[in-house]
Amino acid sequence: MVIVLAAVLAAVFAYPKGWGAKARPWQLGLDLEGGAHLVYSIDLSKVDAADQQSVVAGLRDVIDKRVNLFGVGEPQVYTAQSGNQAELDVDLPGVKDISAAINEIGQTPLLDFVEVDQSGSSTQYVPTNLDGEYLTGASVIANPSGAGGYAINFTLNTPGAQIFDQMTKANLNKPLCIFIDNNFIIPNDAGESCPTVDGEIPNGQAQISGPGITFAVADQIAEQFNAGALPAPITLINQQTVSPTLGADSLQKVLIAGLIGTLLVILFMIFYYRVLGLFAAASLAIYIALTLGLFKLIPITLSLAGLAGFILTIGMAVDANILIFERIKEELKRGLPKASAIEEGFRRAWPSIRDSNTSTIITAAILYFFTSSFVQGFAVTLLLGVLVSLFSAITTTRLFLRTFMKDMAKPQPQHA
Repeated sequence: MVIVLAAVLAAVFAYPKGWGAKARPWQLGLDLEGGAHLVYSIDLSKVDAADQQSVVAGLRDVIDKRVNLFGVGEPQVYTAQSGNQAELDVDLPGVKDISAAINEIGQTPLLDFVEVDQSGSSTQYVPTNLDGEYLTGASVIANPSGAGGYAINFTLNTPGAQIFDQMTKANLNKPLCIFIDNNFIIPNDAGESCPTVDGEIPNGQAQISGPGITFAVADQIAEQFNAGALPAPITLINQQTVSPTLGADSLQKVLIAGLIGTLLVILFMIFYYRVLGLFAAASLAIYIALTLGLFKLIPITLSLAGLAGFILTIGMAVDANILIFERIKEELKRGLPKASAIEEGFRRAWPSIRDSNTSTIITAAILYFFTSSFVQGFAVTLLLGVLVSLFSAITTTRLFLRTFMKDMAKPQPQHA
């Protein structure tokens, strides 16, 4: 009774309309919801070979943070690297303003802290090894000096704080320039300028202030800091757009295909196994409801590949029932009573079910940890589907059969 009630609640929760949609809408992938797929090349020419892997990983984290700030639902950011060649792929499901998304991703290609060398008769900028990779956050406050305007507080991680400590010690009362996209970060009425280091900053918590910094400028700077600065330049090399209409059509087709396949499986089970087939059909319905409810609760971003993995597990759930029913039929042929045949059938079928599903679980885990993007979606739905199917076959079907046998064993009322 508890399992049936849980399945009913899961079905209501998973239904894409009504209360379920209000409680938590389904997260759909790019191929089902529409959106944009962007491919960037990563310029690693100025990055040491030993640092390239960490730079690419940091770049992925920065872009992921940036597209989340843009408000894209369930974006996917993944990278690929081979030698000095690296690529960044970004999936933006549901995004409508593609141009704005592209600008948000690539608006701050580089953020650099630059020292100023004023020795001799000329002034020149000296690059440092402190860049946006070390930034952890920024915020806007009113200028604490009381001179008007606004200030930007920003923090650095531990390695960045150590670098900044040495930098401020070496540049006391000297300008320290901050560039975004090779442009000065602080424009004011007197033209572009660089903030002056007023004192040593050993803890990685710094502040940029000045009367020429308006709230709009400070807010933009803080937003760019929070979005992160790219540790290596990127260039958009390919852009693909999936229309919402095409995504909705794909979703409708895969749902119809899954429904037809499930009904055919149920009809086959009922035709071949009769009463046992009815129990298998009920168990399968509970499995589908529980699995979809679990997918939505986590939540999992469903793509065509993910739905394919789920539909595959429907067949696997039925396969476990077939193994159980065949063992029960064998025990009945040996002359065992029905109750004993059911228990023995489950006992003898379990090793085969366990081994076959374990191999699938291992395969799904390998696919998840050693691949990316759509293959990972397939692996996740396959893994969760197999785990729930094990519960459904061993627990739900067994409870149905035991309950049925108890009802059959009850004495029937006698009629005169």
